[in-house]
Amino acid sequence: MAQPDSKKIFFENLSGAGKAIAVLTSGGDAQGMNAAVRAVVRMGLYVGAKVYFIHEGYQGMVDGGENIRDATWESVSSMLQVGGTVIGSARCKEFRTHEGRLKAAHNLVQRGITNLCVIGGDGSLTGANLFREEWSGLLGELVDQGLIEADAVQKYSALHIVGMVGSIDNDFCGTDMTIGTDSALHRIIEVVDAIMTTAQSHQRTFVLEVMGRHCGYLALVSALACGADWVLIPEMPPEDGWEDKMCQKLSATRSRGSRLNIIIVAEGAIDRHGKPITSNYLKDLVVKNLGFDTRVTILGHVQRGGTPSAFDRILASRMGVEAVLALLETTANTPACVVSLCGNQSVRLPLMECVQMTQEVQKAMDEKRFEEAVKLRGRSFENNLKTYKLLAHRKPESELPTSNFNIAILNVGAPSAGMNAAVRSAVRVGISEGHKMFAVSDGFEGFYKGQIKEIKWADVGGWTGQGGSLLGTKRTLPAKHVDKIAEQMRKHNINALLVIGGFEAFESLLQLYEARATYEELCIPMCMLPATISNNVPGTDLSIGADTALNAIVETCDRIKQSASGTKRRVFIIETMGGYCGYLASVGGLAAGADAAYIFEEPFDIRDLQANVEHLTEKMKTSIQRGLVLRNENSNENYTTDFIYQLYSEEGKGVFDSRKNVLGHMQQGGAPSPFDRNFGTKISAKAMQWVTKKLTETFRQGKFDETNFNGTACGGVSSLQRCYCREDLSPDLSWSHSVSDRGNYSVVIPMKESIIY
Repeated sequence: MAQPDSKKIFFENLSGAGKAIAVLTSGGDAQGMNAAVRAVVRMGLYVGAKVYFIHEGYQGMVDGGENIRDATWESVSSMLQVGGTVIGSARCKEFRTHEGRLKAAHNLVQRGITNLCVIGGDGSLTGANLFREEWSGLLGELVDQGLIEADAVQKYSALHIVGMVGSIDNDFCGTDMTIGTDSALHRIIEVVDAIMTTAQSHQRTFVLEVMGRHCGYLALVSALACGADWVLIPEMPPEDGWEDKMCQKLSATRSRGSRLNIIIVAEGAIDRHGKPITSNYLKDLVVKNLGFDTRVTILGHVQRGGTPSAFDRILASRMGVEAVLALLETTANTPACVVSLCGNQSVRLPLMECVQMTQEVQKAMDEKRFEEAVKLRGRSFENNLKTYKLLAHRKPESELPTSNFNIAILNVGAPSAGMNAAVRSAVRVGISEGHKMFAVSDGFEGFYKGQIKEIKWADVGGWTGQGGSLLGTKRTLPAKHVDKIAEQMRKHNINALLVIGGFEAFESLLQLYEARATYEELCIPMCMLPATISNNVPGTDLSIGADTALNAIVETCDRIKQSASGTKRRVFIIETMGGYCGYLASVGGLAAGADAAYIFEEPFDIRDLQANVEHLTEKMKTSIQRGLVLRNENSNENYTTDFIYQLYSEEGKGVFDSRKNVLGHMQQGGAPSPFDRNFGTKISAKAMQWVTKKLTETFRQGKFDETNFNGTACGGVSSLQRCYCREDLSPDLSWSHSVSDRGNYSVVIPMKESIIY
């Protein structure tokens, strides 16, 4: 508990008094830029600084005048859910000249601005750094020309720059994700899901071209998220003869009963000789070689448009706050930095080092050092590529290893979007490793009833985009039926167990661990994947399904806020799921721009409720005449949603009306988000590789080496912020584990360790 308190004290001790901060967006627009602008403005005002908008990017900085305006708390209201950038963006040739930068410096000095937050791509950030390096010289010239007083050189001696990367291509090295990438993936996956229904109806092949002139991230991740048959990206051109291999793959998919094929190509895709691979070339190739009915869809700028996803709103908001903190703490000798995402943490990295590394990627591609280009893109990109290759291209039966191991997969607890993607990944990786995979229906209830059957590669085709649990899931725990479960494991010769679910899955493996002393059949590798919208599994930052639930909450809140646009002075109280975990309410409140979020972890009383009513009463006197309050379903047994609604209604009489909405099970439904599809896919692959490693290492003379079970506890594949180095510890962590998300890197940790978290 000390860490949050110290952080609060740290914030309270910060002061921006006497400082002026300006924020601008430059280059191509990206969803989430407005959330970043909003965060910079409000954090800047919170610490007492004066904040300015610079409209139309660098062009507005050069032109000055009305392009540089005061920013207020109210002026950034309702920006969070708007795509693009409301302060405008423009590519400015004049700023590339010395004369243009001199004009820009004059316009900033006139307003006392020496802190600049730039949201854009590597070109925009490089320009900002050059501007910073020239700053003192530019001020000297302005003095010589009589445009500013001599004392201004001393007063405004240093320009401080902090960058945030806004780019849908995710083409900037040093950050796991750039602002706008997740939203662009949402647009792509929405189209793919729609295309798949018509493609199945007519047995068609679709070639989908996505953005990415120099970076194949969107193509690669969308291919992974939808299970595309083939993907082409600029960083890894296909080997010569790829045309025949692709056609063979498409034909094999059809021969196994599939009624459609999906090919995804990045707009900058090339072959090994640098020749462009276009969507029309792919269409003509499929028609000529296979005779399949083939269509081309080019998404274009639709990928830049639309409402930002929950992930991008949260990412941009956190980055905006960190950018202001960086500006407040910088000194004259501090190099320009860029705020990046590393794991689940906002971190500051030297701007020009990241820019240079980004340029190295293009240099490696130009010199046809493609393997190096993939590595330079970062660990996340490389893992995405490896996982796609592992799942998309099935080896012939003759080339598969034979392990003689049987692995069972089941879902436990409430359904969450992304479970099916995890099952698909586990099945296909398991088959690739030579195992025989078994699917258990209806969780442990189905297990003890014998609802177990072998599941094949083709059986999980198309599962990534489907919500809920196709295997079926129940909350039943195994303790009461452990004897029957052991019997079924003996009957089907189950050698390993993969459990996908939430806290019930966590409890289930602990119960099976306790029963090992009695039942030898349970002395096998067991692993769980955290899958719950509540995100309440110990030891992991994220759980499969939480991102989809957040998007459902945010979308609903956006619509509710919009409904208030024609009705002034209205406050909405929204109840979210989450049990005793306030993740959905607190993070959903951040992404939706709520005025308050009531959660179980942060006790509140009637005085807090009264203070919030008073805050909303004051808010109604401004131009923002609406309010949004989120409440976690179990935040307080007495202060229920009805109670809070009635309290707000009574106290707000004559000032505002109140409405309530219980979101309920809609948070569990719908197609999984791109994040949950990829997250489930990658950590499931990680889990199966760990299981295979344990099976091959310790199976001796027809049974497992029992010495590996002494003193071990259950665990799984997890994600804990910035702790991915712990992956190196996994070989000595035995048997029952959980696979968790540690930032953007999955690791295998023992469940005993998970409980500590």
